[in-house]
Amino acid sequence: MSLSVAYNTARSSLQASQSQMAVVSRNTSGASDPNYSRKIAALTTTGGYARITVLRASDQALLTKMLETTSDSATQKALLEGLQKLSQTVGDTELDQSAAARVGALNGALLQYANAPDNPVLAQAFVKAATDLADTLNRATATIQSVRLEADGGMAGSVARINDLLSKFEKANQQIMSGSALGADVSDAMDTRDGLIAQLSEEIGITVVPRAGNDIALYTDSGVPLFERTARPVTFSPTTVYGPATTGGDVLIDGIRVTGPGALMPLNSGNLVGLARLRDDVAVTYQTQLDELARGLIQTFAESDQSGAGKPDKPGAFTFAGATSVPAMPASAGLAGLIRVNDAIDPTKGGKFETIRDGGINGTDYAYNPDGSASFSERLYALAEGMVAQRPFDPTLGFGPTASLQSFASLSGSWLEATRQSASQSVDYQTTLLGHASEALSNATDVNMDDETALMLQLEKSYSASAKLLSVIDQMLKTLLSVVG
Repeated sequence: MSLSVAYNTARSSLQASQSQMAVVSRNTSGASDPNYSRKIAALTTTGGYARITVLRASDQALLTKMLETTSDSATQKALLEGLQKLSQTVGDTELDQSAAARVGALNGALLQYANAPDNPVLAQAFVKAATDLADTLNRATATIQSVRLEADGGMAGSVARINDLLSKFEKANQQIMSGSALGADVSDAMDTRDGLIAQLSEEIGITVVPRAGNDIALYTDSGVPLFERTARPVTFSPTTVYGPATTGGDVLIDGIRVTGPGALMPLNSGNLVGLARLRDDVAVTYQTQLDELARGLIQTFAESDQSGAGKPDKPGAFTFAGATSVPAMPASAGLAGLIRVNDAIDPTKGGKFETIRDGGINGTDYAYNPDGSASFSERLYALAEGMVAQRPFDPTLGFGPTASLQSFASLSGSWLEATRQSASQSVDYQTTLLGHASEALSNATDVNMDDETALMLQLEKSYSASAKLLSVIDQMLKTLLSVVG
């Protein structure tokens, strides 16, 4: 081997070692960045010269799995957070603040009053129990609408974040494509792009499609284009006030509806999906259950025509604003928020306790005790029997066609708790799964400081050997030149 060839080889080796050491230093400094992927200095030799190409550690399959579990976990977390707020309407079972507990307390107060129909203290206890039950239903309705409004606001925030991330993603993707075309090192930009994809997956389920030239296309988990050369606009019109009959707006991607009953390609996962399910499904179902309970109460305590003229039943101890008749099944949206105790049975509001016992709230034709006998208890016992009797409820709720007031209220509370518990278990499962997926991806792409330190020691030895070889060649050249001279 000539001295010139040896010199070029040693110099090339020295430069390669320097480049590899620079990559190791780069990995060491990026080890604390969660979006950083380990860089690999690939060594190739062409014509006696060493060349370094920087590659990026990646695993598309593991990345896809992590994105899926991130979206699924975000769905369940959003749903659980809302369910925990709704479960406050049930409260601690030991405090007897749930609708089922209030129904039980009302039944107990009614039976005590029936045993002593001339006792105003027991009549007052009944009015208080009835008022507590109506207030519980009113507050529960207010809580449901508050949760729906908060979920709607969360959806608006999610959409804003998605658009912001897509805008950043578009810039990063253009930078990568331009750099790739010029042969530049775009590995750091690809780390940034993957970080944006991970953040997007928290809000919406996505599918990543790699393309030539390091380009990437993004689709929702239902197949709607989210980014294809350019970012697609995600739009949503928030609703500022929620009532039981309010229908929230839907999310559209490039004009395609992806949430709500009219969506042809509905989203399947992500924070946005969890919020939409909470707002439009879970909360609405719970509201419908409470409305049916309110309808059952009004029906149970309704007054019937006692004159024989066949007049329709009318609200008695329980009524609602603008009531002219007993509501039919299914209950109108928001009835639980309107139900109240009839002023006619509350002396503090101009009524009389006796109307509970005697009837006649809707006129003399509806009086059960026209003589006003103080020992009359038939009406009270009939009401007590009505509270435990099987009566029809909306079968679409899944509780069967008939139930008593007590059992229906209990079934509603159990449904809410079971739904919350299921969401909690799903969160635990998805969190564990996400941890495993993240760990697997980390093992494949993250920096291992032990490995980098060992590699650095090897490179230092190689660098030292190359430097020593250059020193020897230099000495030989000096000796040769001195002889020639």
